Amino acid sequence: MRQRSLIAITAALAAGALTLTACGSRDEDGGSDSGSGGTKVIIGVDAPLTGDLSALGLGIKNSVDLAAKTANKEKYVEGVTFEIEALDDQAQPASGQQNATKLVANDDVLGVVGPLNSSVAESMQKVFDDAKLVQVSPANTNPALTQGQDWQTNKVRTYKSYFRTATTDAIQGPFAAQYVYNDAKKKKVFVIDDKKTYGAGLAATFSDEFKKLGGKIVGTEHIDPETKDFSSVATKVKSSGADVVYYGGEYPQAGPLSKQIKAAGAKIPIVGGDGIYSADFIKLAGASGTGDLATSVGAPVEELPSAKEFVANYEAAGYKEAFEAYGGYSYDSAWAIIEAVKKVVEDNDGELPDDAREKITAAMQNVSFDGVTGKVSFDEFGDATNKQLTVYSVEGGAWKPAKSGTYEG
Repeated sequence: MRQRSLIAITAALAAGALTLTACGSRDEDGGSDSGSGGTKVIIGVDAPLTGDLSALGLGIKNSVDLAAKTANKEKYVEGVTFEIEALDDQAQPASGQQNATKLVANDDVLGVVGPLNSSVAESMQKVFDDAKLVQVSPANTNPALTQGQDWQTNKVRTYKSYFRTATTDAIQGPFAAQYVYNDAKKKKVFVIDDKKTYGAGLAATFSDEFKKLGGKIVGTEHIDPETKDFSSVATKVKSSGADVVYYGGEYPQAGPLSKQIKAAGAKIPIVGGDGIYSADFIKLAGASGTGDLATSVGAPVEELPSAKEFVANYEAAGYKEAFEAYGGYSYDSAWAIIEAVKKVVEDNDGELPDDAREKITAAMQNVSFDGVTGKVSFDEFGDATNKQLTVYSVEGGAWKPAKSGTYEG
């Protein structure tokens, strides 16, 4: 296992009291060793397991695997053994849709954790919903996924099979704006996004709140996420007079962007969402990343006894990769599926019914337990009821918590 920086131990987690047991060793392919006997239930995983965002994706996969192994060791669902099937979407919507179709075709798959990217989720939702196969994302934050495209004026839940344990950009963007304006005392922002579903949506909610507070947007720009040359954008930031940059996007672009903005002479912090809250952002930004900020869901792990147990059990399981920002949320997403399976089995005299997928999806709506990330339950839209957020700052080459709380809208 590679050495963890503080990010790997300060993954965005919220308070909880779920006791975890030690887990079996990892299989060669990273799948769950289900043991022998019983009905097999597969929990699908969809995430970027290769490419720029694989650090986050592998943390998701491993954490789901840990949940499955824990349930098996505890014999948490009598007569049922859990396995995982992890598919790589490479952060591409087309690949995500293909993976969704593949998972639906496997009758043993009774729930899916993922994806990482909101744009990928958009391509998968209808496939899963048509099959009544429950999907729980530990990372999607775009509000439209649960509340419809017109969520700001008319919230409508389109897909009843879709749930998430991460809070949304409707909360995360404004929370960041309040911190930047009220706490960091920054009044002039240059807003940049990568034109993707997650990044553009996050930038929009940040901008709306920042303007309401009295802040001024002195410039906006869209970047091509396929490039790493942001010199022209950096020059525009420098000439704008901004005292802060807000970036809607992910760490592979945010790190070089931060470095190039400073190199252009704008010695101002870059602020982003949970998509940049990774140890890899700090590596890419280098020393110039000091003072940069990121919001992420949940509270710092230092406050969380249950999260410390998760960290210890993850380490004991021998995974080569860190669990990163979404590890706790991935574990809780998988455990929510396990809880729903347990309810359905108990209601059917200890066996899975023929319409297990439909019943598990229905049971998910009422799932409630104390998880790694705090109280895990879902509102009428399938959104997490846990609205805790934290602002982190890069200090001494690591992410350090600056402020935790909830968005006061």
